[in-house]
Amino acid sequence: MPSRDHALGFILASNLLTLLVALLFRWDVRELLWPYWLQSVVIGAFAARRISVLQRFDVEGVSINDQPATESAQTRHSTVLFFVMHYGFFHFGYFVFLWTGWMESGSAITSLDRLGIALLALSFIWSHWRSHREHVEADLAGRPNIGKLMFMPYLRVIPMHLVILFGAARGGGAGTVLVFVVLKTLADLGMHRFEHRRLQQAARE
Repeated sequence: MPSRDHALGFILASNLLTLLVALLFRWDVRELLWPYWLQSVVIGAFAARRISVLQRFDVEGVSINDQPATESAQTRHSTVLFFVMHYGFFHFGYFVFLWTGWMESGSAITSLDRLGIALLALSFIWSHWRSHREHVEADLAGRPNIGKLMFMPYLRVIPMHLVILFGAARGGGAGTVLVFVVLKTLADLGMHRFEHRRLQQAARE
């Protein structure tokens, strides 16, 4: 039976805080994407650390240079390096998109906006640190699949992809902000529950 999920409430609270700050400061989606970009960076940092501290791991379905991977320190190091480079480049592209859109809009981010973004960044670090501790504890007690751990963070940014692809990142009022926060919150909660229940259970088998 999966252990009690203590981090879920913190993840929900951080997303509700994001919605509250966005509505209070009257942000549109362009401004809202900044703290969520930071959240994605936080998720990636914790994911890289989670892989780097693995002691035992499954390599089923994982290959390196077209060769089946082995359960070794080299595989762990290579996986972390690949993830950091790919995930980092992925989010650098997001940063360029956000920065370009902000410059083209001619709008200014005020000191109050920066304070709100910083507050939300801290809330994301805290909530995901709680989740990270639980997952690492389960990983060290079992033998999770290293490939699944590497690709899991990408699923968290699907809502951001949808917003960008459909053009909502160029504006949108309170209704669009609400929809975006709901999508992102559902993704966060859903993926956390998947990791907590499925991956931890598999790690103990």
